[in-house]
Amino acid sequence: MAAATPCVIGICPYIDGICPYMEIAVTARDRLDPAENPCFALALRKASRRLSQLYDDAMDGCGLRSTQFAILSQLNARPGTPPTLAVLAEALVVDRSAMGHNLRPLERDGLVELVEGEHDRRQRLIVLTAKGKAKYREARAHWKTAQKRFTDIYGAEEGAALRSALIKIAHDERLATLSD
Repeated sequence: MAAATPCVIGICPYIDGICPYMEIAVTARDRLDPAENPCFALALRKASRRLSQLYDDAMDGCGLRSTQFAILSQLNARPGTPPTLAVLAEALVVDRSAMGHNLRPLERDGLVELVEGEHDRRQRLIVLTAKGKAKYREARAHWKTAQKRFTDIYGAEEGAALRSALIKIAHDERLATLSD
């Protein structure tokens, strides 16, 4: 077997053959020439990981991960109307269990608080605390640095077009399943 090389999934020993994760033929050239691998999901995952590296690097200065900043950003954009876990998960296009997992360190650090719903005591609303608002403002400066870096490298027009396409994909329910 050939030496392990980086793969979208992790370390992949499949230089030539069938990738067991993507169930497609894989050659060493696929990793270099995007025209050789037509998989949209693979390309998107690679791009997502690359941008996560950039934003996580920028966020490192304030002690957050980019996923945590996204949560604080969503909560900051909803002053006076705190969402439930389900609503926040839907807004960020993640499942509820992943959202719960991502909220735990923010709650532990006092950046968010889960409070009872006003009309339904069983309902838990996610509230950005004063400490969370301060952390959001601090982190936003780091986020702007990553945004600028991306725009400087990729271009403002190209970046805006890419973001628009990605938002359409993220919110197109038809792409969630093969069923209509």
